[in-house]
Amino acid sequence: MWYVYRNYDMQEIKATLNKGVNFWWLFLSMVIGLISHFSRTVRWQMLIEPIEKKTSVTNTFFAVMVGYFANLLIPRMGEISRCGVLSRYEKISVSRLIGTVVVERLMDVIMLLLCLLLTLALQFNVVTDFLFKNADLSKVTNIFTSVWTYVIIFGIVVLLRFLKKWFSKTSPYMKLKGLWAKFSEGFLAVKNVKNKPAFVFHTVFIWVMYFLMIYVCFFAFEFTSHLSPMAGLAAFVLGSLGMVAPVQGGMGPWHFMVISTLQMYGIAKNEGAAFALIVWSSINAMIVIMGIISMIILPIINRKKA
Repeated sequence: MWYVYRNYDMQEIKATLNKGVNFWWLFLSMVIGLISHFSRTVRWQMLIEPIEKKTSVTNTFFAVMVGYFANLLIPRMGEISRCGVLSRYEKISVSRLIGTVVVERLMDVIMLLLCLLLTLALQFNVVTDFLFKNADLSKVTNIFTSVWTYVIIFGIVVLLRFLKKWFSKTSPYMKLKGLWAKFSEGFLAVKNVKNKPAFVFHTVFIWVMYFLMIYVCFFAFEFTSHLSPMAGLAAFVLGSLGMVAPVQGGMGPWHFMVISTLQMYGIAKNEGAAFALIVWSSINAMIVIMGIISMIILPIINRKKA
């Protein structure tokens, strides 16, 4: 955050915000975010049911919210945290749950790529201009043309084969083999989902809600209220690429991507910085609040079961 905002005049950003922010649109964005998280809850239940049992909606939803909250503390910790929480209160295998979460993340990667392709198809000039202005593509090219890249890959493959041969004779290997079997069962759960059309619907619906969560925020600020849904799509997709970075909640990379994208649509740098700061803060305030509420409520509603 410091690196992205270090050259901005915070007084100018404050002056931009003083021009007026319609917080009702930010509140609507939070509600849309909660709807997307509930849809993710239902989809996760659909993956869990074939390999374990039908989990409680409340336990699953609160576990998802704890996971998002954990991601703000330690990058990617949420994927493990929500599995641990649900395993504790539903008494099911953590390894199988982790397998289902990997499937979920794979679905998210596919949806992100589809959104990126859609953005390229509809806003090709904007995306290519963004990449050429903000990415040093020569470094990527050098990686794939360097002979050392392939020497290192070959060395890693040989080393892994040697380690596997040695490790397969140890007792921890047998324990890991059992855990891997459960993980694989969870990963392959997608084949046994009972209602596949509903699973696909929720996969698409989650990402439509993600898009709307960003787009409705345009109407909260006078300087972005005129932007089209196409601009919202570009900001959403490129911002999502920033979320891939291994930092808490995309803090920093998301802001940079969104600010740079808005500049492509004629939004001043300080205005883009104010937009990114307020929108990111409001979305994650909802996650913090719901995460804390979830951690308080979960032990209470499961007291009888315990």
